[in-house]
Amino acid sequence: MSHVFYMDQTGVLLYDSNMTSLSPIPNFNLFGEAGDLPDVVHCETISARSTLHDWEFAPHRHARLHQVLLLTCGAGEVTLDGARHPLRPGSVVNVPIGLVHGYRFDPGTEGLVVTFAAEMLDETLRAPEGLMPVLARPAVLDADESVSGTMRRLHEVFAARDFARAQILRSLAGLLLGQIAQAQMRTDPTEAAAQPDILQRFRGLIDAHFTAHWSVNDYAKALAVTPTHLSRLTRGTTGKPASALIEDRVVREARRYLVYTDLPVSRIAYALGFEDPAYFSRVFSRATGMAPRAFRQRMDRGEG
Repeated sequence: MSHVFYMDQTGVLLYDSNMTSLSPIPNFNLFGEAGDLPDVVHCETISARSTLHDWEFAPHRHARLHQVLLLTCGAGEVTLDGARHPLRPGSVVNVPIGLVHGYRFDPGTEGLVVTFAAEMLDETLRAPEGLMPVLARPAVLDADESVSGTMRRLHEVFAARDFARAQILRSLAGLLLGQIAQAQMRTDPTEAAAQPDILQRFRGLIDAHFTAHWSVNDYAKALAVTPTHLSRLTRGTTGKPASALIEDRVVREARRYLVYTDLPVSRIAYALGFEDPAYFSRVFSRATGMAPRAFRQRMDRGEG
């Protein structure tokens, strides 16, 4: 079995999650299915977990995590969706949610890895500004001092427990995402105008219509493909059928409301397009393993 090399804030526990018989590629989440939002972001060194696994990590994907890796010394190689790229000091790797990737590092290699939960991206990135489609593309870039400096500062703040830590982490996370998006656009200025593939358009439609509870047939019709073709595509790229991606988006928004607002569960249900709060609770419980109120209480206690 391959291993993901980012551990949670306790520095001890690591959860392999979202394993699915639909795909031979493992899915991993940083903090587990029910509690993977205990912190604004996660940051650790490359060596922290690489030393435990002979500096090599077989191809895997993260179902709800976006990652940025900075290599500061040493060397290695990253595989992004089957394509291999050499890594040298100053290389930055942008790994979108769900992308199959793997690493091999020379022993002693150092650098930093910052991990963002999908909910964090939803909270930070505004759709009209166009960052999400750019960041949804994998890339290996040359880091300038601004990117390196932001990642170093983020690592310092993450390791400390100072007053206003969460606010500073949120600000640095937004800054880093903007810097990575800018770097990608400088590398390929035509990227913003590139025609997105079906999966990207599907995700965009989900973002626009998930509260209207469109069916797979509705999305397939809007994309001018058959429902079978759409689900075949999503299974091949994410390990999940189209229906699961639609539900994931609803649940992700519910988790955002539960973590970032004090709205009662019934108000959250109505905001997400559910006519029956009890049915919403059943959907959320099936997806996360706990009821909405229990999830909120657990996050409030910092038990993620």
